[in-house]
Amino acid sequence: MRSKWRIVLMAMLGLLSWTAGASPRSFADSSNSWHTSRFPQVIAQEIQFSNGDAHLVGTVYLPKNGTHLPAAVVLHHAGVANKDAELYGHLRDGLPMMGFAVLIYDRRGSGQSGGNLQSADYETLADDAIAGQHALAKLSRIDPHRIGFWGLSQGGWLAVLAAGRSKDAAFAISVSAPLVTAEEQMEFATSNLLMVRGYTQADVQEMLESRRAWIGYLRGANSRDVALEALRKAESRPWFDFVYLPKPSQLASDPDHDPSRRRLDDDPVAAARRAKVPMLFIYGDSDPWVPVTKSVARLQSLIQQRPDIEYAVVADANHEMMIPGKETMQADANTNRHYAPQVPAYFVLLGSWLSRRVARQ
Repeated sequence: MRSKWRIVLMAMLGLLSWTAGASPRSFADSSNSWHTSRFPQVIAQEIQFSNGDAHLVGTVYLPKNGTHLPAAVVLHHAGVANKDAELYGHLRDGLPMMGFAVLIYDRRGSGQSGGNLQSADYETLADDAIAGQHALAKLSRIDPHRIGFWGLSQGGWLAVLAAGRSKDAAFAISVSAPLVTAEEQMEFATSNLLMVRGYTQADVQEMLESRRAWIGYLRGANSRDVALEALRKAESRPWFDFVYLPKPSQLASDPDHDPSRRRLDDDPVAAARRAKVPMLFIYGDSDPWVPVTKSVARLQSLIQQRPDIEYAVVADANHEMMIPGKETMQADANTNRHYAPQVPAYFVLLGSWLSRRVARQ
């Protein structure tokens, strides 16, 4: 099924590339009479850059010919850290067909990239992408004034954050990223996690109370003892291991320096306001991880002041822009490895927006 929609994507983005000035296709002979060479041809080159003490390694994919190319830097889904993941395959294959370059790098602490992910806050991860943007801008075939960011899930939030922190970003595309706080999103997601696995509403309520005791301690609203008691009780429940709660033994003694505490109050709407560039937000209508309805309501309010922001809710699409099946919200490494967008409407939205907003500048 993934390969089928990869072919659909190639056809769609190929058609869109004609509107961006692509030259006519030439066919090459082959030992197989039904085979023709790929056009436009895509080349790949390694690129290395640094942010602070993190040395990052990525690959730039770009059409073989052309100059003054627009480009996108990819930010990572929380569970998909490596540059060769299937999740990013449509960007590797499709964007060069539109005359775009795309940089996909191993997230800090993964693959060939150094640095410590656990100690990095969202701002640091966004700055990693900005360092990639500036490395791209030094390549002779890239237009330094038309480099933006694409991200999915956590990467979508980071794409918006990077666009606001960069002094010279051109655009941001955010896919399946909530416009609510991290804790609002996690309450929504973990409630759905329990329900799709057959747990009762009482289980959901107990889990939420445990989360609130933990978060309350991090915020200074209740004592460490209250949080410990709630977590010890939750640890005995069969659902504990997949609702993203810390074990009692892992509870921070200094909440002000807990990594989770630093992320609680990040405001994605404020970040979107700071990003003074065209932005596209894309959501699936069947996403159990993100409160899409609430996110869209906040976008609609924001768009009244920012006409350069657009959004779409894609029918029959889940969090990864895949066709929904029996939802289990499985999030292990093996499952994440096979994520890849499938829904044709997503590909059309992505290609048409880039063609309108970036390729024709």
